[in-house]
Amino acid sequence: MPATESATSAVTSHPPAPSAEAITHFASLLAFETDCADVHQALDTGAADFVLLDVRSPDAYEAAHIDGAVNLPYGRIVERNLAGYPTDTVFVTYCNGPHCNAADKAALRLAELGRPVKKMIGGMTGWLDEGYSLVESVSDRGIEHR
Repeated sequence: MPATESATSAVTSHPPAPSAEAITHFASLLAFETDCADVHQALDTGAADFVLLDVRSPDAYEAAHIDGAVNLPYGRIVERNLAGYPTDTVFVTYCNGPHCNAADKAALRLAELGRPVKKMIGGMTGWLDEGYSLVESVSDRGIEHR
């Protein structure tokens, strides 16, 4: 049914923000977040200028993770465990997906330690939704495959 002048949808019942406010908002989001496609492209082309941090448990990481990711559970993010990285190293955190907030907890810890950080939105769920592969452990055979 075509929209009429008097009909208002739930989408437009609250009008969009003015352009200047939208610019500030969306630019801000991009300062805090990146997505799976951008991370994949950087890793795939060798242009990764960040450390991809899998902040899930070691068991979850061992079962499956993004190739090139470093495992550091969010509860273990302390200066001692970051000492090997220059202070200007950009970290990109990820966890299981939108239903998990470990990536947010990790990003908060990194920021509190003065480290530059972004969160990869979507996490493992988003990575798989994009069709990207994981490194998976086949524990009974002791091998990894992609």
